Amino acid sequence: MPIVTTDVLEYLHRMADVLRENKEYLTELDSAIGDADHGINMDRGFQAILKKLPGLADKDVGTILKTAGMTMVSTVGGAAGPLYGTALMQAGMAVAGKHELQANDLSAALEAALKGVMMRGKSKPGEKTMIDAITPAVVAMQKALDNGAGLQGALEQAAAAAEQGMKDTIPMLALKGRASYLGERSIGHQDPGATSSYLLIRTMAEMVRESE
Repeated sequence: MPIVTTDVLEYLHRMADVLRENKEYLTELDSAIGDADHGINMDRGFQAILKKLPGLADKDVGTILKTAGMTMVSTVGGAAGPLYGTALMQAGMAVAGKHELQANDLSAALEAALKGVMMRGKSKPGEKTMIDAITPAVVAMQKALDNGAGLQGALEQAAAAAEQGMKDTIPMLALKGRASYLGERSIGHQDPGATSSYLLIRTMAEMVRESE
């Protein structure tokens, strides 16, 4: 079954709920190595996205994602707004004009989101950022599809890879953002951006599993 526009709108609703539920947890993670505002910022951004959704019901998936991205950029300060906004906008550009997404479309959108974050943040894997969760997810999803998996199976593998990538940030030395100012003291803490990225991918996998 393809992913249609109503699924994308429902996904954004669910993500807003998930981020609200995890707001304190993400902020707690960020308080150890950042500005203690990641959960607050993600919640604010997605609540703003929710207000835009009623006017997007008849739009294509690309327009929905690009609008969500622009809303993040205009609503959220710090790193979360520009990085997540860029991710959503680049994903939207990858599926511009589409009202239905097949598994390969979703994989392409995730890859475009990753490239956008890497470009905007001038970062790469291994620097203790959200990229460390998204990169293995993108690789795992495409590998699963290449091996004949369906959308649900590919997303399950992507979510598992993102979870491991998130956990792998704990022993890393932060090389980007506010956390990098801590030097060696950043070691031993899970990156909040990698955590919110994992939540995004896990929620997507859960939604597809339920629908199938």
